[in-house]
Amino acid sequence: MAITVVVPTFNEGPNVAELVRRLDEALGAMPGSCVLFVDDSRDDTPSVIERVAAGQAARGGIPVRMIHREVADGGLSGAVVAGLRSVETEWAVVMDGDLQHPPELAPVLATRGRDAGLDVVVASRYIGGGDAGGLDGYWRRAVSTVSALLARSMFPLRLRNVTDPLTGFFAVRVGAIDLDTLRPRGFKILLEVLARGKRVLAVGEEPFVFGERYAGRSKATLRMGLRYLEQLASLRFGRMSRFAIIGGMGAVWNVLILWALTAFGMHYVIAAVIAAVVTMSVNFALQERFVFRDLRAEGRHGFWSRLAHSFAFNGTEAAVRLPVLWWIVEVTGMWPVLVQAVTLVVAFLLRFVFHAQVVYRPRRTQPPLGGALSSSQPGDGLLGASSADKRVQ
Repeated sequence: MAITVVVPTFNEGPNVAELVRRLDEALGAMPGSCVLFVDDSRDDTPSVIERVAAGQAARGGIPVRMIHREVADGGLSGAVVAGLRSVETEWAVVMDGDLQHPPELAPVLATRGRDAGLDVVVASRYIGGGDAGGLDGYWRRAVSTVSALLARSMFPLRLRNVTDPLTGFFAVRVGAIDLDTLRPRGFKILLEVLARGKRVLAVGEEPFVFGERYAGRSKATLRMGLRYLEQLASLRFGRMSRFAIIGGMGAVWNVLILWALTAFGMHYVIAAVIAAVVTMSVNFALQERFVFRDLRAEGRHGFWSRLAHSFAFNGTEAAVRLPVLWWIVEVTGMWPVLVQAVTLVVAFLLRFVFHAQVVYRPRRTQPPLGGALSSSQPGDGLLGASSADKRVQ
């Protein structure tokens, strides 16, 4: 089985030689495999790749190719798509060039995909045996976790078997994806691959330990975070939009019911409780019909369980939000209207994620295999914990 390892690079010269050395060892038993760098660098990285490629050719090692792009159209994602267009093997493995992704896992991912009849195999930091310790600090880890949760909530069926949709390390059967449908931007190409297209791809996962950078500095910035949100918006806000519309309508109904009941002389507290119960009931019915209809049969809960979970969360959220509003205003002195707006947005996102990931969460269809591999392990660091590992060995 021959594979092509696609490595997008931007000013990663100090990492190239070590990355190729470890890939050469990992893919030595897979004749016909090669490494393809898609380089957008503005430093000496292209010349470093050329020297390493010449050295590999002289030693008879794994071939190294390079596509150097003068215009970095689409950023890292665009580089990956450009690389996939030139792949001649059936399977390709996409990985970063900073050695935070263990090269030894590349053949494991592709072999798992071929033997299991999958389209994509994701190297995940968030299943048993995986770890995201290589991310710089608790803040980046928290942002990564929340971003992944939001993506899985927006695409619950396409990402039902994916715990780490934002990883840059995965194997793909090139013929399974339509490259012309992709709209690469930023650096989250896996999400683009899984969320676009006419059919849901068959996906499996393998755990891995996200390691420290071998050399250089992280390219993650606030701008990239904003581009990720832009990417989510371009992919689809359909389900979330319907959820927001129903929530907005519910707020209007809540006010109208409260007004009508108090107009007939009912105490406002009792009227507020009735308005809340009616609103939550109507909202739930509409969500069942217009937002999560396709997930009702796929989910883990029956109707009454879904209803109970929805009511419990919405009631708790409503009870907590007012004290939080009061506390923020009192402590910070911020304008109450602004604080209310922010808390409502946060509450909306929490409700949406809770319903997508708890109330209507679909069952997995591809259980992950065991065993994790750390990017800090050089040489033949394959751990024999999973059947995929044993096949490669």
